[in-house]
Amino acid sequence: MGNLGVFFKIFSLIVAMSSLHAMSQLSKQEKTWFQKYYLGKKEVTKLHFYVQDKLSGPNKTVYEVSRSNITSISPTSFGQVRVLDDLLTAGPDRNSTELGRAQGLITFADLKQSALAMNLNFVFTSGKYNGSTLCILGRNPILERDRELPIVGGTGIFRMARGYSISNTYSYDPIEDYGVIEYTVYVTYVKG
Repeated sequence: MGNLGVFFKIFSLIVAMSSLHAMSQLSKQEKTWFQKYYLGKKEVTKLHFYVQDKLSGPNKTVYEVSRSNITSISPTSFGQVRVLDDLLTAGPDRNSTELGRAQGLITFADLKQSALAMNLNFVFTSGKYNGSTLCILGRNPILERDRELPIVGGTGIFRMARGYSISNTYSYDPIEDYGVIEYTVYVTYVKG
């Protein structure tokens, strides 16, 4: 066994000892939760909801916070950064049952295609998932159908969540500058 093999064995031993030390620092409740997670006690859920995106006018929910020096001449609005706090509803109508908020940061991040880099949190404020969140992080080519974005985490019921979402523009009213985005989310999380 060469020096590289010895190095990897020592490195593996150090990592294993570090993991054991970290586990010994956890409370009984934390250990139980991690054991459930690693032993496969997971739930898989499909969620379906709508995001109400009010882009202008009184009570708008999307605001520009920054732009690059080429945003105004870019056909894709490259470099524009917006924050949003949109209503999350059970149905496509803006007056349907409120489920929570879609909050986050979107950046126009493609010079050739209308695509966003998204950091979006679904904050549930009612129903079974009240107090929980799901986090989406990824590229959203906004003119395409069936846009897939990864679920990279969550809180509350959705702690350690992973999965993906499929989004589509359900409707857009150019006069009101109001869009409705349909989301179908497939998520797995620790059953608790």
